[in-house]
Amino acid sequence: MASHHVFVYGTLMAEEVVRVLIGRAPASSPAVLINHQRFSIKERVYPAILPVDGKDVSGKVFKGITDRELNVLDIFEDEEYVRRTVEITLTDTSEKLLAYAYIWGNQDDPDLHGEWNFEEWKRVHLEDYVTMTQEFMDELEQIESKTEA
Repeated sequence: MASHHVFVYGTLMAEEVVRVLIGRAPASSPAVLINHQRFSIKERVYPAILPVDGKDVSGKVFKGITDRELNVLDIFEDEEYVRRTVEITLTDTSEKLLAYAYIWGNQDDPDLHGEWNFEEWKRVHLEDYVTMTQEFMDELEQIESKTEA
């Protein structure tokens, strides 16, 4: 079975959200994505990242993500994000790894601004976001059970 590394830098850093999506908290390590910047998006509670020279995005890398779990993350991230392979650096060991990251698709989006703050997001939005994520999974499971029937 395939196993993937996925670099997360926004709402997926919250274990509560990931548990709802894939049913577990995968092994993870703190990591940095060099030459990228994290932005807030106007009127949305989740962030975007884009390539920006000289900027770094801190986050974490999930290890051992299965094909099925990756598929769930792809659907969750929606078509506004593009899954790309990036080189990340593990914060604790300085080891470099290739991982998937979800990069914002619109490089010139006028709604991107400022810096997104994870701790503030957790304080203000986590509870509602977990509820929204559970609703997303309920819908996805209904769709999957219809296509399997």
